Amino acid sequence: MLLKSTLIYGPAILLTRISALLFLVIATRLIDQTEYGLLTLVVTVGEMTDVALTNWLRISLLRLGGKGDVTSGSLSRAGTILLFTTLLAIVVSIVASGYVAPERWTDFSIAVCGYLVAGAVARYGLVILQMQQRHTTYAMMEFLRALLQLVFPILAMLAEHDTFVAISLASSLGMLTAGVISGIVAARKIVPGPPRFTHREFFALGLPIIAIALVSFGLANAERIFLKIYHGASAVAVFAAAYALARQPVDMIANAINMGAFPEAVGRFDEEGPAAAAALFKQFLSLIFTFSLPVAALLAALGHDLTELLLPANYDGPYNLLFGIVAVSAVCTNLADFVYGAVVYAHKRPWLLIVSKLFGSVSTIGLSFLLIPTMSEVGAAAALAGGAVINLLVSVVISERLTPVPLPWRALATALATSLAVGGAAAFISHSLGGTHAVFRLALAGSAAGLIFFAVNALCYPAEARRGLAAVRSRL
Repeated sequence: MLLKSTLIYGPAILLTRISALLFLVIATRLIDQTEYGLLTLVVTVGEMTDVALTNWLRISLLRLGGKGDVTSGSLSRAGTILLFTTLLAIVVSIVASGYVAPERWTDFSIAVCGYLVAGAVARYGLVILQMQQRHTTYAMMEFLRALLQLVFPILAMLAEHDTFVAISLASSLGMLTAGVISGIVAARKIVPGPPRFTHREFFALGLPIIAIALVSFGLANAERIFLKIYHGASAVAVFAAAYALARQPVDMIANAINMGAFPEAVGRFDEEGPAAAAALFKQFLSLIFTFSLPVAALLAALGHDLTELLLPANYDGPYNLLFGIVAVSAVCTNLADFVYGAVVYAHKRPWLLIVSKLFGSVSTIGLSFLLIPTMSEVGAAAALAGGAVINLLVSVVISERLTPVPLPWRALATALATSLAVGGAAAFISHSLGGTHAVFRLALAGSAAGLIFFAVNALCYPAEARRGLAAVRSRL
């Protein structure tokens, strides 16, 4: 089931990541480095405010609103709450903008407010499709959003509107357009009926999620704000570019699995009990280990080659090290949120995650104060990874007290062996061909890494490999 879900959501998520990658490549060449740094800070402040005040509605709706037949009463109640929380988020973001970018406060506030409004509309439409179990339609709408968020900003830049506020508003317009279309598509299958939850039930689940977001600010992009304070927007641009390139592939894998896994896991928990849900979470762990760890190793080996190909020459930095640190932090965060955090949500006790987020956030902020002033971008990456590791360790302890999730030792060992082989081969090829063009180095290193990945997994999982080959042959 999880692999099927991954294959359904994977292409759309892959396309959204490719869209973000293309935007990164184009924007870093067409706009000033400081403007790009401010643009990434708009997303940072918008995401932090959004996660704290509006994103919790998605989890609450998925947990309480049911799946399949979604009633108009449930959506009306959730929509009213979303309107209020979005207005509150706008007020908070305007105040925060004065501290993050005081020199461009007005433009920064406008850009962040546009981001929040568009994000709320898009999330509302998409979550209804997810509740309706319309996975293919959801994937198509995500693809549309990614496409519009690439095309609209490029048009703005080509029209010589190359300030961060113009580009940010163009991106928000793309997200808003996709959100409105998603809502129209979803509305056709909404059934009449009363709400399936009370305000009390909704806020009982949602308020702890808000508290989690508030105490986890240190885990969610806070290092960029410290980097802006100590080293300016240009340093933020370098770090944000490395962060986007290194984190996207790892997040894509986990998100593709999680899109179908979370609703299925909580449904199985309710219908069959904790043991059945734990078995599903073990499969989730196996898939994350199998795909994410080799990707992280490959990114660490080829970080310099990727940035040489994709970024302008003035975006200089220790990218192999940055890529490795950021990729590891992404794996830790995905494990904490999508596996061990999901166990807590299944038990409807999200307030327990406040503990893990608080420990992780304090760790990241403390490390940011210690490392960023002297180590700049590397210090920001190390602070991010330190908080992610602490958050994961505490999340494991908490979830194990509720429903223990068996660790798939075989999958972990195989993934580690594969990662060493993949990363080592890619690094050797890259170093050996150092005088050639980056495209040539990446092509050979990537091809070798892919062959090693499939060979190692075929040796370790021969039955699965045979079934996969049989499925391919049947389609030829």
